[in-house]
Amino acid sequence: MAVEKGSVSVQMENLFPLIKKWLYSEKDIFVRELVTNSLDAISKLRHLAVCGEFKEDPDEKYEIHVRIDRDAKTIVFSDNGIGMTADEIRKYISEVAFSGASDFMDKYRQGGEGAQIIGHFGLGFYSSFIISDSVEIDSLSYVEGSAPAHWRCAGAPDYEMSEGVRTKRGTDVVLHVSDSESDYLDEFRLRNALETYCSFMPVPIFLNGSRINESKALWNERPADVKEDEYRKFYRLLYPFEEDPIFWIHINVEFPVRAKGILYFPKLSDRIDQSRFRIKFYYNSVYVSDNLKDLIPPFLANLRGVIDCPDMPLNVSRSYLQQDPVMKKLTAYITRKVSDELTSLFKSDREKYEKCWDDVGFFVKIGMMEDEKFFEAMKGALIFRKTSGGTAVFDELCASKPGKIYYASSEKAQSFYVELLEKQGRDVIVCDSMIDPQFLMFLEGKYKDVKLVRVDAELSDESLDKSGESGIVNPVTNKTASETVEQLFRDVLSIPGLEVRAEYLKTSDVPAVVILKEDERRLKEIYSMYKMEPVETPSSHTLVVNMASPVVKSLLKGVSGLGASNEDVRLVVWQVYDLALIPQRPLFALRLEAYAKDSSRLLERYASKFFGE
Repeated sequence: MAVEKGSVSVQMENLFPLIKKWLYSEKDIFVRELVTNSLDAISKLRHLAVCGEFKEDPDEKYEIHVRIDRDAKTIVFSDNGIGMTADEIRKYISEVAFSGASDFMDKYRQGGEGAQIIGHFGLGFYSSFIISDSVEIDSLSYVEGSAPAHWRCAGAPDYEMSEGVRTKRGTDVVLHVSDSESDYLDEFRLRNALETYCSFMPVPIFLNGSRINESKALWNERPADVKEDEYRKFYRLLYPFEEDPIFWIHINVEFPVRAKGILYFPKLSDRIDQSRFRIKFYYNSVYVSDNLKDLIPPFLANLRGVIDCPDMPLNVSRSYLQQDPVMKKLTAYITRKVSDELTSLFKSDREKYEKCWDDVGFFVKIGMMEDEKFFEAMKGALIFRKTSGGTAVFDELCASKPGKIYYASSEKAQSFYVELLEKQGRDVIVCDSMIDPQFLMFLEGKYKDVKLVRVDAELSDESLDKSGESGIVNPVTNKTASETVEQLFRDVLSIPGLEVRAEYLKTSDVPAVVILKEDERRLKEIYSMYKMEPVETPSSHTLVVNMASPVVKSLLKGVSGLGASNEDVRLVVWQVYDLALIPQRPLFALRLEAYAKDSSRLLERYASKFFGE
């Protein structure tokens, strides 16, 4: 065959610069494209064998080999698939006959360098120019009597074709690696790329004689055939430095979209990190990306695992994927599958579900706020931990305790308030997640007849001793004891926005408690969470002075004997107020320095009184 010269037939003059600069921003992707082409060549030959158009050797071993020659500065991708004739090379390579190539490139140009384009299977072969000065093809078709064909292109539209030297069916693609990309001639570097994209391909792949894809694609197995230990082992293969997952979902669906996969629920922190998307997407066992965040609802971003979707339209931009009806169906299916698995676990193994809740509860709450269908599916399985032990189902709690539901955001800091309510037989749920202030407002919008009240937002009638106030008026001050205490604290503290009430509580354990208005406090917490307002912003609040406390009773005597302006009286008033503030951390932070000084003064006075100078 005489040497033939020509030009690559494509309707843009600068295809190759675009490939290098824009199209393949992830250079490793050439590995995926070239190995995938080899896999396609083998798959086509197998199909012809099934159709009876090719007589397959029963001992045939289909394989893909990648070889590095550091001296020659080449990387060779070799397969024993269907092969190509010279005419087929002209058609499929020289004419760049991929679907919509020009339109595709035009759209990509308009997107700018920052645009994200994923899955370039249509352009597969030309990804080889990402790292190469020139590329050769040596191929022999399966068709009996075919002559081997050789093609060479040095990165410009011009190419050369001549007779090839290959003697066995299949194709070699030879990359002459650019000096600037010589790191790809390092076996470790290339192996890493091959393992990333090709670990689960169904044909053996070798690098310099060593197989790189020993692992099977577990998601292609029937769920009934996979053992629990295999799921865990597969998870450790995907994420070698993470703890074992708490449970998983095996996806196998043909309608409304073809998809297989395994989604794992990892041990999560109290946040959703959307910057570290962990689900790996595959196309017929070929790795595509772990950055397709638009195909998974944000509240599921912390899930791990694999989704393999052959219906995924890869040759399009991410913005198109967001609107694609097939992908929308896949997103909806995944969301429903997650809620189905969670509700099934809730019904079948409540104990395990409760143990998992600390890890799944955060994203369940986010999902319920963001997705109405997810809310409807999960509302019957929404649980909260109770301060008294065990858990409460929110729906059941609403039915059994209509009107108000009390919650604690910090069991230790709010222990006094919790004990008051528990002594009256009231359940208190724990809402200590960073998302809870927003989530509780959401629940109140859904459950119109329910008000969620933090334990320190009010004192229930059950906590007050209505028989405590005698009603006796002091003839000198013309005030009752409660009125005297209220006036004392108002005058001494003189804090804007502070309301003072003197009440007889059914416990004498504390001299006073601080009550914060639920709506105002919750709004400030949300502002703080989104950094819209400093955490330390002062808030209007109510000081409830406990008339049953020995400290307050003694203080009342001190006022009668020493007067409200006495320094010791004033010092005790401030100490009572500061002690009540301690559970309210943002407010207490404003008083911390003064509290420390006042505490030192009290210690000095009473130490000298009891122990002498």
